[in-house]
Order: sequence, then C-alpha cells, then structure tokens
Amino acid sequence: MPPPKDVVKIAIQMVGAIPQLIELQQTKPLASVLKDVCDAWSLPNAERYALQYADGRQTYITESNRRDIKNGSILRLTTSPDQEAERLFIGIQSKNVDVKTDSLKKLASLSQDITFAQEFISRNGLKQIYSIVEEGNDTGEMLAHALKAFTELMEHDFVSWENLSTVFIKKIVSYVNMNAVDASIQQLSLSILENMVPTSRLLFELVKKEVTLDRLLTQLQATNAQLQLKAMALLIALLLSATDAERRDMMDYLREKNIRQFIHKNIIHSSEPLGDEMAHYLYVLQSVSLNLCEHRMKTPMDPYSQEQRDLLQSLRQTVFELESEVSAGTFSTERRRSLCAKEFRKLGFMNNSNPADDLRRAPPGLLALDNMVYFSRNTPNAYSRFVLENSSREDKHECPFARSSITLTLILCEILHIGEPCSETAQAFYPMFFGQDHFFEELFCICIQLVNKTWKEMRATQEDFDKVMQVVREQITRTLSLKPTSLELFKTRVNALNYSEILKLRQTERLHQEETLAVPVLELREKLKPELLELIRQQRLLHLCEGTLFRKISSRRRQDKLWYCRLSPNHKVLHYGDVEEGVQSPPIESLPEKIPVADMKMLLVGKECPHTKEKSSGKQNKDVLELAFSIVHDVEEYCLNFIAPTRYEFCLWTDGLNVLLGNEMTSERTQTDLDVLLSMELKLRLLDLENISIPDEPPPIPKPPSNLNFCCDFSHAEQ
Repeated sequence: MPPPKDVVKIAIQMVGAIPQLIELQQTKPLASVLKDVCDAWSLPNAERYALQYADGRQTYITESNRRDIKNGSILRLTTSPDQEAERLFIGIQSKNVDVKTDSLKKLASLSQDITFAQEFISRNGLKQIYSIVEEGNDTGEMLAHALKAFTELMEHDFVSWENLSTVFIKKIVSYVNMNAVDASIQQLSLSILENMVPTSRLLFELVKKEVTLDRLLTQLQATNAQLQLKAMALLIALLLSATDAERRDMMDYLREKNIRQFIHKNIIHSSEPLGDEMAHYLYVLQSVSLNLCEHRMKTPMDPYSQEQRDLLQSLRQTVFELESEVSAGTFSTERRRSLCAKEFRKLGFMNNSNPADDLRRAPPGLLALDNMVYFSRNTPNAYSRFVLENSSREDKHECPFARSSITLTLILCEILHIGEPCSETAQAFYPMFFGQDHFFEELFCICIQLVNKTWKEMRATQEDFDKVMQVVREQITRTLSLKPTSLELFKTRVNALNYSEILKLRQTERLHQEETLAVPVLELREKLKPELLELIRQQRLLHLCEGTLFRKISSRRRQDKLWYCRLSPNHKVLHYGDVEEGVQSPPIESLPEKIPVADMKMLLVGKECPHTKEKSSGKQNKDVLELAFSIVHDVEEYCLNFIAPTRYEFCLWTDGLNVLLGNEMTSERTQTDLDVLLSMELKLRLLDLENISIPDEPPPIPKPPSNLNFCCDFSHAEQ
C-alpha cells in the first residue's frame, strides 16, 4: 500500500462520457494510467491521448508536473500534445481561410503550455508562422492569432530571438508604423519588439532605427489604454538597452517633444486610474532621467579644465561683477588674486584660494557646480540676495552658499537614489517630476533657498552646519513623502515646515518615547502584547483571505502576466490561478489551483527561494530579492513562488503564512503595527493619568500597626 501522499483522488472527464472517479497512484507510470482510463471508456490507441486540467490554463499532465495534482482535481482526457501539434501544424497551412483562422486561434491558446509548445516547435512550426507574417498582407483576425501564438511560443525560450529574420522583424515594425491597422495587432507587435530589444545589441539597433521616437510618442497619445501601455513598455525597453550616450540623446529628444508635460497632463492626471504597469514604467522613466546626472555626480572637478574654471569664475563674477571690473584696471595681479580669494570666501568656499578643491569630492562632484551655476543664471536675484546677505554679516552667522550647495546636492542625490539601478517592481514615482523639464535643478533652487531660511531660523553659526543640513534633509523627506503634484506645491509645503514645526514634531516623538519608557508602562506593554499580537495575526489572515494580485517576472523582462492567490475563509486551503489584466478580486471558485495548508512545510524568503536562484545568470536585483518568497509544500522539490508587488504586501503575506505554519511573525511590519497598537492602547489606558508623573517604582507598602485592637466589636450593638 503506497503512502497516502502518493495517492490522489481525482475526477477525469471526456466529452460525451460519464466522468471517472479514480485514485491516481503517483508512482505508477503515466502511460499506464492513461491506458487504464482509455480501457474504461473502450478507447483504443491510448498513446494518442493525454490528460490536462479541465479548468484554468488547462495544462497538459506530464511526468514532470504530475506531482502538482491535488486531491479533488478535475482532469480531462484529450488529444495528446504531439497529435494536437501535428493537427494544428497542418491546419495553419490550409488554403481554407476559416480552417486556417480557427487553427491559429487554437494554436494561440495551446501555445501557453510548455509541452505542446515543445512539440509544435520541434515540427518547425515557427517557420510556418514566420511565413504567415512575412508573406501575408492580411491585417485582420488571422494575423492577430498568428502574432499571439508567436508571442506565447517565444515565451518558453526554446528559440533565440536572434534567429529571427530581418524580413520578419521589419514586417512587425511595419504594423507598428501603420496607421490603418487594428489596435490589437499594434499591441501584439509592440509587445514582440519589447521582448526583442533586450536580447541583442543588433536587434536593439534595428528596432531603434525602424521605430522612431516620434512614432512611439504618437502611440502614447492614443486613446486606447492598452496601446498606450505597450508603447510605453517599448520606449522603456529601448532606454534601458541603450548606451549612456544614446540614452542621453534619446532623453534630450523626448524633452524637446515635451513628453513630460504630456505624461503629466494625459497619463498621471487622466480620468482613468493609473495601472500598476504604467506606474512602474513612469518610475523607470523617472529613474533613467535622474540617472543621467550620475556621470557629473561621480566626476570630480579638474582644476586644469578651462571650461570648469570658467564656470567657477562665473559664480564670482555674477554677484561681484562691478567690483571685479574696477579691480581689474586698478590693482596688481597679486592684489587681484587676493581680492578673488576674498570673494570666493564670501561665496562660502572652504578653500578660498583654490575653490576647485571643494569640488574634488565625488559625489557630488561637478553636479554641485552645475547646480550652483544653474541657480545663479536662472534666478540671479535670489542668488545675489543669498550671497550678499550672508557675506555682509560679521557675527559668524553667515550661511556659506558653496559649502551648503555641495552638501545639499549630495543629500538630493541620496534621497532621489541617483546612481542606483532601476527596480524591477517599484512603482513609486514623483508626479511633480513630470511637470518640470529641469526637475533636479529646479528642486535644488527651491531647497538651497530653504537652507538659507532654515539657517536664519536656527540662528546657526559655522559650527552648526551639520545640524542645519540634517534639519533640511528632514524637511525635504517629510515633504516628498506627501507626494506633492507640482514643484510649486512642494515649495509651499516645504517652506511651511519650518524649524519650529520640525522641533514640535521631534518633541512630540521624543515625549511619546519617554512616556513609553517608564517602568510601570513597560510592564503594562508586556501584558498587552499577547492580545495585540493575536489581533495582528487575525488581520494578516484576513488579508490573505482577501487575496493579492501578483506578477510573473522572468529573467528577461518584467512580464504582463498576472496571477491571484487567496486563502479560503476557513484558513485550510490556498487558492491561486492566472487572471487577466484589470481583474481586481476574482472569486475563489475561479482560481483552479489549490494547496492545502496542512501540506505546507516551510516558508523561504530572499536568496533561499528557488526562483531567485534560477536567475543567477546575471546580477541579482536587490529589490526582487527583498520581495521574493516561496511556500514549500508536499516534498521539498515543489514550491509556489511569489514576488510581492510591494514591501508592504511581502510583510503581510510572509506574516500570514508564518501564522498558518505556526511560526512567529518576523517582518518589520509586525513590529511597526505592534508599536502603533500598543501606543494607542497605552494612551487610552493612561488617559486619566494625564499630567500626572508616573513613578518608576510603586509606593512602599506601610508597616503593619503595633497592635490590631482597633477593630470594633459590633456584637453589643446588635443586642
């Protein structure tokens, strides 16, 4: 008798026959199982048949995936993959248009299955699809099915994209460049080109040459949201595959075409809600654009470069221009050098005799010089006021412009993650970024004036420089967390968050911390913890019951495919399955795959997950590692792999799964939620003790009295 885990009870259907209920022995060869099923229905030639799931993606059952079959699964007896591949291979070559269209439609559906795809490709089926695309002039339903089938077959990575002919690629490009073509064909063509671009330098150059940025901008202006999304996906793929010089040229051209303003008006502030995929592409576009500053940020100043020296001198000449002209004709060379050093000191350089030394630290390198020059040229009045106001002060309270600018540039680079690689999953972009062409420089102009304002509010001296910059960093990060939609709104909010407001916020946080550190309060916290942890556990399980939409991510690209996972209301089964774009919360009955909680063995996270190890061919993206987790079930070889859409979802899911496994919740979110709940509960409990100091130790118990004869005898009174 095999162990119970090697036997699953399933139902097998066939059109026109009564379903069979069988006990599938996993140790028995699949060919023998098929023969028994066919014999029960008196079907000859069992080798021509195969089993596949009746619901969901209808995957074929093979020896490699049969262990995924669960108790209660419903399978269907159908034509074997090799027979079906042969039939469709012949069907797509038919002269009958209806037969050919139906065959391509069926092919597009079945090509999602890896077993069928392997059989079809082994018959040189891709060559037939190439012929349909290359030779056919039809742009209707037949072509759409052919392109869909090609996309699905290429997803399995059996064939290299570099094997595609130039004729085929140019035909795909022509569908993108045509105006009078069905939107579904343009979407599929854009998707094919997006897949193609990252695989080879030659393919990138070919696509970049044939599909112009002007054409992609036209597609971005389409009213069809999916077409707009696919055009943005191809644009991002081209930007990520380009060299630094090519990327800079492309971004300059896009800036000329006012792409930011278009995105800000027609995508971010569209009447339609912004989807996760588009949010990710906007994040990447923002990241790529900001990273153009990386080269200047990492390049120290060269004191022998005439161009750089001229930029440095322009800072002095802009604000001390009149004095410079007078001194040039009156004083000797030595005197002029001394005067220049004095003026550079007034500008706030540490090394006033050789100010280039201040800019040799990289980062921020030449980026700090660029920002100072931009500020002086675009807001000359504010620049002159900043420098002259501080240079005329003799009470050691002057704010050094150059030193502040260099440090502020470094702070902004750190906050905006300049120089860091793009995340594969992040969706956090700043809407105000797309409302301004020179975003980084304009942001600097606002923040450097904030430095001067905060300096005066703090009545700071040179010794307080680091404290001031720390406050400025806090002002910027707190304001950015509010996601202002424009730089004007950012300027208003960051100026409203003055030094006194920062002190109030800090004091509130400090008082809260001091309140919670009293010994009696700490003891009360410990007593409240178990009850609140149970509340968090229930919330985590409730979140799992509501379910989450996950994306499938391959090593090649961020994919469009979605799947949904949710816990049953009785907390006994995890249901999951593929879903279409736009589906928010599919009913649990529509998710065909199941994992009983009792079969779950352990939870893996980060580098321990098998799907992160599979991607070891390239440099691992840190962001993906932080969002990856896997459930090991049945035996260790079988895992359900996840990549959470956000860190928040990662924390809730790993906590919930740990609760189901009987483990402690270990995410940082658990501690955050516990602190919030404890804080609220403590405030409610201590409400009556407001303004009353709580002693660290309980008051002493008084000594017993010298005698106990003070007790009244009521017996006489009763008589």
